[in-house]
Amino acid sequence: MTGHVLREPAGGVHMDDNAAIRINVGGFKKRLQSDTLSRFPETRLARLLRCQSKESILELCDDYDDTEKEFYFDRNPALFPYVLNFYNTGRLHVMAELCIFSFSQEIEYWGINEFFIDSCCSSAYHCRKMDQDREDWDERSDEGSTTSSFDELLEFYNDATKFDKQLLGSARRRIWLMLDNPGYSVASRIISILSILVVLGSIATMCMNSMSEFSLLDSEGQPGEDPRFETVEHIGIGWFTLELVARFVVAPDLLHFFEHPLNVIDLVSILPFYLTLLINLVVESSPALANLGRVAQVLRLMRIFRILKLARHSTGLRSLGATLRNSYKEVGLLLLYLAVGVSFFSVMAYTVEKEDSEDLSTIPACWWWATVSMTTVGYGDVVPVSIAGKLTASACILAGILVVVLPITLIFNKFSLFYKRQKQLEIAMRSCDFDEEIKEVPSVNLRNYYAHKVKSLMASLSNMSRSSPSEHSLNESIH
Repeated sequence: MTGHVLREPAGGVHMDDNAAIRINVGGFKKRLQSDTLSRFPETRLARLLRCQSKESILELCDDYDDTEKEFYFDRNPALFPYVLNFYNTGRLHVMAELCIFSFSQEIEYWGINEFFIDSCCSSAYHCRKMDQDREDWDERSDEGSTTSSFDELLEFYNDATKFDKQLLGSARRRIWLMLDNPGYSVASRIISILSILVVLGSIATMCMNSMSEFSLLDSEGQPGEDPRFETVEHIGIGWFTLELVARFVVAPDLLHFFEHPLNVIDLVSILPFYLTLLINLVVESSPALANLGRVAQVLRLMRIFRILKLARHSTGLRSLGATLRNSYKEVGLLLLYLAVGVSFFSVMAYTVEKEDSEDLSTIPACWWWATVSMTTVGYGDVVPVSIAGKLTASACILAGILVVVLPITLIFNKFSLFYKRQKQLEIAMRSCDFDEEIKEVPSVNLRNYYAHKVKSLMASLSNMSRSSPSEHSLNESIH
């Protein structure tokens, strides 16, 4: 009936309270009594009874034939019997074979609230709706994982193809794979194990060098470094430097080499050593710059960043980094919860303990206590002594458990997702054969990849539809 020439009725449109109106829903025609519809005044059909002009009618239906006095709705006729049953009985019933989201959108269109669903169907309806929401979240997460894995695999393969046009490309590609892909071959595994041992040895010597049992005294009685530790340090620096230079020489794209986070970590792990040597040379040549020695001491402490080099050889550490990088919203939410809790309980502790405990006599001092308590660390250096203070501390600890657990669950789910993706990506990289010139890309399930894309698009459109304001609210705002 769309496209039918409508004629404006003279004097507007008036609905008799006892008259029947004709409804056409996608070809399904029905006559409904006005008194039946007026029992539910907030529904779309009942609002038609209050319309006084054709413009207001067309705001509620898709077309109107003023000759036949028929209202046309371009909706699914298979679902309209459920709406009719609602007007007759006052309750909604949901069949098991119905799509929950289609039914939910349909009753929302007709202005029927979900509260009218009968008790025999309400529990199953809401459970199915929650399960579908959970499945959509999983599909969006999987889609992100699939997309990211696919893009990373193509990036890896694109880098490998760059060697075909370079001098000694085949040999450089083998070395690149051996250095950047720890599980690619036996040689790469040996290099990976050796690199891990050097990192752990360097960290161990740095820790032992801070212990008085391993320190040597110089002629002035000042503690100095053990020459054996210095030898281990120089060997480690030599190995780290050789690794970085070798990776840089055989890199497929030198201009973008340091855009990779792991290459930046390799540079940061050796940079303090060379900066310390430079500072020591400057201090020896210019005694007036003796204060630079303190900078050298700070730089020596930066050697601890070498532990991050293990991320190149650990799937778990790389997954953790990806999780933190993609969980900034959850981390921000966690910090916000903690900030609110710490502020609240620090004031509470100050109020009840300021006269009984010197350690909690100021609000900033109570911040430390509240932070330690909410994170369930509990050093015990500052404790409340009054009964009210202990009750406040108990509430603070319980609130801290709840505050920390909720965002951590979301972060853990993302970690599991990224860990699974990283393992699949490593397997795909190791399965690539580059002995000859590359002729085809590795096998990737493009059907699943684009299926996830379509599912993500449909889920986004569905969420936009459900999150949009109802027709009733829109009409109220217009009027």
